[in-house]
Amino acid sequence: METTSTARVAQLNDQVRAMMGSFGRLGGQLVTTRGFAARPDAIKTAVFEAVQTFNAFTEDNDPYGERDFGSVAAGGETYFWKIDCYDTAMRFHSPDKADPSVTRRVLTIMLASDY
Repeated sequence: METTSTARVAQLNDQVRAMMGSFGRLGGQLVTTRGFAARPDAIKTAVFEAVQTFNAFTEDNDPYGERDFGSVAAGGETYFWKIDCYDTAMRFHSPDKADPSVTRRVLTIMLASDY
């Protein structure tokens, strides 16, 4: 069952993904693995676009309804993305993922084989 808090977390996660270029303003940070960073620019662009527009959430890939994980394909490879929520000092988990004033979101993009 989805709560108001869960719906708010999902909304904030969707917002951060959709606005990757504005992460700082949204209290977020983008991180990629070395494997992903080594891919050609065209592949990286395709993956960024796929992550931004991802909406294939299911019970299997989103069991908590927070829209914080997904899998996309580009250039014949599979990539995972995930969102983690930290406190504003980036030392611990956020005390309240539904409150952007106490949360810093980190979106990580990686090759599936990096996981």
